[in-house]
Amino acid sequence: MKNKLAGYISEILKYKLVRFFLVSGINTAFGYGLFAFFLFLSLNYSIALLFSTIIGIIFNFKTIGRVVFKNKNNLLIIKFFGVYLITFLCNLGCLSIFKFFDVNLYISGAILVIPIGLFAYALNSKFVFRDIKPVENTDINFNNTL
Repeated sequence: MKNKLAGYISEILKYKLVRFFLVSGINTAFGYGLFAFFLFLSLNYSIALLFSTIIGIIFNFKTIGRVVFKNKNNLLIIKFFGVYLITFLCNLGCLSIFKFFDVNLYISGAILVIPIGLFAYALNSKFVFRDIKPVENTDINFNNTL
């Protein structure tokens, strides 16, 4: 029974999207936990978001790169930071809108977790950890030319 369950789990984990959702759950809990912790420390919401994003980037780079995309290239962290700069600005803009309408910032941050996370995944798969397809065989056979 254990071997069958382990085989089933192993089969499911072959799918990048499944790994993304699992890793995203861990990353989300980590990032939101930091955000909530910094709010609890009475930091301004934009500073709380900045600190939690910076710390989260380092944590997320390793988990997303290695577990989701099976990529260990540490040089990609610059592109990864770029993606998170974009998502940070989007997140900050959305939080500002919620704040304008007097929506609780804890709730606002929780509401934004899924759309911002999916946006980050799309940007990462397109610009950071994109699948590089091998170049098709372009060998030229010079023996068959005039």
